[in-house]
Amino acid sequence: MILKIRKYGDEILSKKAARINFNTMRKELPKIINDMTQTCLAMNGVGLAAPQVGLDLSLAVIMLPLDKGEEKIYKKYVLINPEISLSKGVVSGSEGCLSFPGLDIRVERAQEVKVKYLNEKGLPVELKTSGLLAIILQHEIDHLNGRVFINRLKGEERAAAVAKIKELSKTW
Repeated sequence: MILKIRKYGDEILSKKAARINFNTMRKELPKIINDMTQTCLAMNGVGLAAPQVGLDLSLAVIMLPLDKGEEKIYKKYVLINPEISLSKGVVSGSEGCLSFPGLDIRVERAQEVKVKYLNEKGLPVELKTSGLLAIILQHEIDHLNGRVFINRLKGEERAAAVAKIKELSKTW
């Protein structure tokens, strides 16, 4: 089922998501994860955090596109209660967000991260990565912490982004 994406201004996007007790949610999680995955793909996203679809859960799915020519192939990551345990370096790049349709802004992120989380089977995972996956991880974990990407901007950059959002939001 395709879920409704919450847009900037929705209260849930500025709230820290509730941690998941895997054992008590074991039965509900597969459907939630499937719906979030289908929504992410339908919206041409690379990641989706539960608060973006109105769920107060520390859960994110990432659909990392793999370059396989014409065919669209993805490596799927399911992150339950993810936390960044290490970040190194700085990289700046253009980011978009499903909760801010039409907005692309330049954001600084750590170049390399180590993330600890539970996978969809409830097993602990530690992932050390860099590049696009590291950026997506940071973006989605920010969502779970009640932070959106414009919160990373300051001064004139932030003012310009807010003005653009005001204009774009008329069509949301």
